[in-house]
Amino acid sequence: MPNLVVQPSELEDVIDAALAADRYAIDTEFHRERTYFPQVALIQLAWDKEVVLIDPLALDLTPLARLLGGPGLCVLHAGVQDLEVLDLATGATPRRLFDTQIAAGFLGYASGSLASLLDSFLKVAIAKGDRLTDWLRRPLTPEQLLYAAGDVEHLLELTDAIVADLDRLGRLAWAEEECAILLERPRNLRPSEDAVRRIKDARKLKGDAANVARAVAAWRERRAAALDVPVRQVLPDIGVVAIAQRAPKTIEDLDNLRGLDRRHSGGDAGRELLTAVQAGLRNELPDPTHVTRQAELPKHLRPAVALIIAWVAQVARDAKMDPALIATRTDVESLLSDPPCGRLLAGWRADLVGEPVRQLVSGGAALAFEKGNLLLEPRRAP
Repeated sequence: MPNLVVQPSELEDVIDAALAADRYAIDTEFHRERTYFPQVALIQLAWDKEVVLIDPLALDLTPLARLLGGPGLCVLHAGVQDLEVLDLATGATPRRLFDTQIAAGFLGYASGSLASLLDSFLKVAIAKGDRLTDWLRRPLTPEQLLYAAGDVEHLLELTDAIVADLDRLGRLAWAEEECAILLERPRNLRPSEDAVRRIKDARKLKGDAANVARAVAAWRERRAAALDVPVRQVLPDIGVVAIAQRAPKTIEDLDNLRGLDRRHSGGDAGRELLTAVQAGLRNELPDPTHVTRQAELPKHLRPAVALIIAWVAQVARDAKMDPALIATRTDVESLLSDPPCGRLLAGWRADLVGEPVRQLVSGGAALAFEKGNLLLEPRRAP
């Protein structure tokens, strides 16, 4: 049975021991059904042959910042949310990172689960657990402890197997570059101006209604973060759309809308909602960050996008990689924009597809269809 650390002195001993290793594996269990920010319920840590579980309900986790800021390589699997949890719980993120899910993508495993990767590389089966188990309930059961330990127990051995294959294919530097990018991504607070994009029915709105929806969704996101509650508790999606369509001017107008009641429109919330509506009508909210562009795709290059996407898919098949890992449609459009921008301009993506595409659109290369394959080749002189 893995050791559950519940005393501050034990935690310090664990950190000292893990700091002495050149790498460590870490995972987290958390809930966010009732909060805006993830609520950490358990930390799993492994190094050398040791596996320990750290109870955040009994301990202050900020001492873990000493480990995260240390020289050791931190190994995670699908670590986007774990990084958010660690940042919130300790005030720190790892200095160096290796994500096994990202790395396995360079070997053709698209979004591979930990269980599938352990089976493929190590022929190891980890304990099955209840996906909906309550990690905040104490005491934790022996089954929960064993399941949690399994998330890190073989992670370092899995890393060795993945690294060996990456090194053999000359792609280790690609994976390391992508893991470094993950560390640089913003965490913890989603841009409020992007919030409307997560409301399906709001995507169909036009004109003033679309502007009001953006403003109200952004207000909802900020208020949910301030109260640390799920956005649906501040205002349901249907309420955002109803407000956008009717543009209410009074609290009474709000109360007459579908999806709203006094829980959503009472007190400061109601006044702030009406202010957001007026801001939307004045179109005062910035454009969503992920669609804001400083460059525009020239019209004459628009037909080339679909063809290039098809070629990227061919490159991915030949390399046995996930096409989405290499380049998305947005990546291609950004590269073809004037001026060019995006992640195909630098690093391994530039070498693999960015520069060949630039050669294609400049006339220095051509696409050919041969035996069912789409090939990009240097253009022959007439």
